[in-house]
Amino acid sequence: MKKTTILIIILTIAFTASLKAQDDFPRAKEKIRAAKVGLITSRLNLTEDQAKTFWVVYEEFDKKRAEIRKNIREMTAESRNITTTDDKILADIKEVLSLKQKEVDLEKEYLSKFLKTINVRQLSELFKTEQLFNQMLVKKLNKKGDKFDKE
Repeated sequence: MKKTTILIIILTIAFTASLKAQDDFPRAKEKIRAAKVGLITSRLNLTEDQAKTFWVVYEEFDKKRAEIRKNIREMTAESRNITTTDDKILADIKEVLSLKQKEVDLEKEYLSKFLKTINVRQLSELFKTEQLFNQMLVKKLNKKGDKFDKE
């Protein structure tokens, strides 16, 4: 438990440092990525052997999922344009639903791949840790936004 608390403090410091480096987006993005890897590794208690194979599978999965989510954001942004026709908006909504289904299908596909390297409890913890990490990141970004609003 102490390790987790210390790790969260370190991650918070890393987030703060990375957010201050917004001018250097790739570096900030890498710091956030490193914090995510550190949190997942700690929370899953990966053995050295597990870590070797897990991270290969996870990186592959995460890259594919990121691409799907990027496409969803793009489709959603297109639909917000005031000059977009109703037919185009409807087509975009259908495409977003299709992309969301692709994301679910991807998660189902990688379920068995993950279970070849980690156990079911670790898999459950992975999903929880991803949610926790995202919540922490959003919270940090919101605090950063509040500072700009007050200036």
